[in-house]
Amino acid sequence: MVNGYRPESLQEALQIRKEHHARPYAGGTDLMVENPQDAEFLFLGHLAELKQIFTDEQGLHIGAAVTFTEALESELVPELMKKALAKIAAPAIRNAGTFGGNLGNGSAKADTVLIEYVMDACVHLRSADAERMVPVSAFYQGRKKLDLREDELITEILFPSAEMQHYFYEKVGGRQALAISRISFAGILDTEDGRITRFRAAFGAVADTVLRFPDIEKRLEGLRLQDASRIREDILNSYKSRMNLTRGRVSAEYRKEVCMRLLEEFLQRSGI
Repeated sequence: MVNGYRPESLQEALQIRKEHHARPYAGGTDLMVENPQDAEFLFLGHLAELKQIFTDEQGLHIGAAVTFTEALESELVPELMKKALAKIAAPAIRNAGTFGGNLGNGSAKADTVLIEYVMDACVHLRSADAERMVPVSAFYQGRKKLDLREDELITEILFPSAEMQHYFYEKVGGRQALAISRISFAGILDTEDGRITRFRAAFGAVADTVLRFPDIEKRLEGLRLQDASRIREDILNSYKSRMNLTRGRVSAEYRKEVCMRLLEEFLQRSGI
């Protein structure tokens, strides 16, 4: 059995993916910890087609093999994403870890995935015979459960809009550095002529997927800030009643309390 493949192009990689059950990887920071036995591997970290960061009429594109360090150094990547990237592990991991790997690992603790949720990102998936674009909220179906077919590869993440006015990010871990998220939160609030045009709030590492409640978000959109302030407690109570959290290294009750405090701080800083 061949232990691994190093394709010369994305098309060759897609053909290998179609014909073999090789596990794709680029940085390998999660895969090597697993130490899988008797597996075939498909190395993608060198493919130029997967290492691009660019903008066009669709939005911001970040290739699946772009490393965290490369994204931190790019002027195109928004500061909200950079805040999350800067807290991922240590420089050695950031130099190797990639967007596709962080997403494809299927963990709600993944730092970049939280930002992808709050920014309404989509995942570009390709096979040798087809391609499709899937919202990240639909791509994540549960812990380690992804809408990824056996012959598909994650090729890029598309952010429809990388522009934002007010944003908030916080990661709570067991220590200040090199920490896996116990709780993470990201929020975005944009206004125009005093009215809220976009409100987003997402919670990571507290359930099997990142938590977002678009129906609650829509209640604030279109309101003036002073009107939103009047229903602030109702909004907070709505979030509190909907958040059924899993137990991790700390209790679900503690996680919920911290989540609510982070949400409250975001609303306060946003003028609500």
